[in-house]
Amino acid sequence: LATGPRQSNGNFYEIRTYDIKPAKMKEFLETVSKYFHFRTAHSELVGFWYSELGAMNKVLHIWKYDNFAHRTAVRHALANDRDWQGKFISAALPMIEKQHNEVAYLVPWCQLGKPSKEGGVYEWVTFQMKPGGPALWGEAFRAAINAHINTGYTKLIGVFHTEYGLLNRVHVLWWNESPDQRAAGRHSAHEDARVVAAVRDSVRFLESQQNVLLIPLQCSPLK
Repeated sequence: LATGPRQSNGNFYEIRTYDIKPAKMKEFLETVSKYFHFRTAHSELVGFWYSELGAMNKVLHIWKYDNFAHRTAVRHALANDRDWQGKFISAALPMIEKQHNEVAYLVPWCQLGKPSKEGGVYEWVTFQMKPGGPALWGEAFRAAINAHINTGYTKLIGVFHTEYGLLNRVHVLWWNESPDQRAAGRHSAHEDARVVAAVRDSVRFLESQQNVLLIPLQCSPLK
């Protein structure tokens, strides 16, 4: 995970997760739909989703930056964008209970993918691995991911390894046509000897795991 393309490529991804006040979730999503074009005018949005299962009243969005200087320039421009500050930020901030961000890189063996078609659902799986880094658990983790890919029931979109935030954390983004298609695929995978063996090998390095079903917003490039 920590060798190869990651070191020679300055591109990184900022993962932002917001907890929205329960009574304000509908209004927040409407505000995003109405004004978020002011934000996407400044930098590349990878995807924007709201949680459906596994977490409640959360939104998650991912931004791509060329390097840290690029992010700094974008943040400066946003602070001086009157439309963004006056129309979105002033309206949205009172609806937000908590904000959290992480900086992550795509792992070297993964390219950012796209779904087979528009529609469907996304699954955001967060693995907290044991301290020691990819030198300890990277090979086993990759084998477990590839075992699931090889079953063909799900589409891998991206694997992100944190640089800022909790370390030894990996986020995996999957796409499925529907929750039921995902459930059927998972059932079959659990009976696949290759998947079982790979998961058993990798789980010894795992401290915790959380799965969240995500629904993309209309403004999301990944739909």
